Formats: sequence, structure tokens, C-alpha cells
Amino acid sequence: MTNSTAIKRPLGANDTPARIAVTCALAGPALDLLRTVAEVEVPDADRPLSADELRSLVAGADAVVVTVHDKVDRELLDAAGPALKIVANVAVGYDNVDVAACADRGLVVTNTPGVLTDATADLAIGLLMSVTRRLAEGDRMLRAGTSWSFRLDFLLGCGMQGKTLGIVGLGQIGRAVAQRARAFGMKVAYTGERASNEVEQSLAARYVSMDALLREADFVSLHCPLTPQTSHLMDAAAFDRMKPTAFLVNTSRGPIVDESALADALEAGAIAGAALDVFEEEPRVEPRLLAMDNVVLAPHLGSATLETRTEMAVLAARNVVSVLTGSGALTPISS
Repeated sequence: MTNSTAIKRPLGANDTPARIAVTCALAGPALDLLRTVAEVEVPDADRPLSADELRSLVAGADAVVVTVHDKVDRELLDAAGPALKIVANVAVGYDNVDVAACADRGLVVTNTPGVLTDATADLAIGLLMSVTRRLAEGDRMLRAGTSWSFRLDFLLGCGMQGKTLGIVGLGQIGRAVAQRARAFGMKVAYTGERASNEVEQSLAARYVSMDALLREADFVSLHCPLTPQTSHLMDAAAFDRMKPTAFLVNTSRGPIVDESALADALEAGAIAGAALDVFEEEPRVEPRLLAMDNVVLAPHLGSATLETRTEMAVLAARNVVSVLTGSGALTPISS
């Protein structure tokens, strides 16, 4: 089931080699780095592990490296046992980790901020271009062998110049999207935590309430973390406040959008279209969305470049090595 390499420092429980449980395949440089300090166990399965498989894998581990689809709850921490020192999440968001439960056990939790900012921002703009210019729709038409000819009214889309991009969450990724939006001639409004005057001025970004953003924006792009407060932030009431010509883009977390309410809004013409990289119940997608030409769907590709995924994995590995060798975490999450 697993492949592992034992190296005898640092020592774990009972003076045995420290052990690192990795829940999925990582880039080679990250695994090589982990193997310099411990025995590394990686499942052969090319899929998310079940809860039982996760508990079995982490039992007795000194460190655990997880991804966004691995639920790190009290049961998993209990299964790991007292040797566990760090949970390294290969992602920026950490809604999959019970940070409070980790804090109760004195565990360090880390994430991978910064390294995936540009890749995710690029994808957000790419999704926006695809849905507004009907690129995926045209691609499907050609692949289906549908007859066509150039006409001045053929597959007309929506331009971005002069339009307002509403950004929900002006963190690192939100700011990177705003920079790209300016290059396309868009105006930027944002909501969420207020940025500094310097950031607002550098991005020509205008702070507005959530209600005002939904009413004013031609494009709404989600970049907030998933919390109890943001779960189903985009619900039926939110879609009712958007322009009927507006588009939604989500590269944050799936449950921020009520997919059923989104499908209802699209069917009713309450908004013009949507582009989603994340979903409420991944890998499941609301079936009605699959049948809609004005919806562009991607299978969670926000950080999916070779360079970015490698950097994410290496940063997670560096956090583990640093904690196990007593130097402290590089990018810790506080509870």
C-alpha cells in the first residue's frame, strides 16, 4: 500500500525514527526533503482517502501532510496519537482542519500562503474571459461538429473594458486579480476586510458594502475564506441583488456558493452566467449546471501549474522539517 524510506533523525516516540504521513502524492523535491529527516509514508491510491484509511495512515505519525480534501478533525488527531507535532496543509485555505482541536493538543498547523497567488489569480481571469466571451461554448460546438459560419451576430459575448469587477475578499489573491483587472481596463470595487489606503490607491480599488457590490458589479469574483459566516454567502437573495447581465466567478471554496440557488438564478435569467473552479460537494457538481452553456466549469485547477504545486508541496515539507528539527514553523496558522 505504501512506499517509505527510513532515515534515523530526528527520533520519534520510543527512540524510533520519526515518521511523516503524507495523504497524497507530492512533488518529488518535497518528498526528497521530507526523507532527509524521517520515514515517509505515502499511499499508492490515486484518490482521496476514506476517513478509515486516513486514520490508519496517520497512526503514530510525528507529522501529517494533508490537502484540502482531507478532514483533520478530533477523531483523526486521536488516531494519530501523542507523537504528532504538526499538521501541514498543502493549501492556503484551511477550512478542512479543526485548528482549535489542534491547538488543544499543542499541535502546529501550517499552510502554504503566497506561492499560489499568481496561478489562482490567472485562472480567475481566465475563467472570466471564458464565460464572458463564450470560449468554452464555442469549443464544444466545434468539437460536436456543429455547422457554423462567421456572422457579425455569431456567439456574441461581453467585453470587460470599462466594466466593474466586484471582488469579495481583497487578500493576496484578490489583490492579484485586481491588478490583472486593471490591465484589462476594468474598474475595481471590493468588499470584506478593509484594505489600507496604500493598497486601495495602488489598485484604484473602491471599498463598498456587500449589498452595493452585488448591485453594482458586472462581474463578481470570490476570494474570501470559507467560514461559518461565508458559507452560502452567495445564496438566492444574493443572486436576486445582482444585475441580470452580471457573471459570477468562484476560485475560492465551493460551499461559499449555494449551487442549487445558482442554478435557479441562471435558469430564471437573474444573472447572465457563472464560472466555477470549486464546488460544494467536490467532485460532485450540481447536475443542472452541467447542462448550461453559460456556465464554465473547471476541476479545482486554481493552483494547478507544475511550478505552483511544486512550490506548495516544498513549502509544506519545509514547515514539517523545520518543526521536527526544532526550528519552528515557517508559515503557522493561529487558532
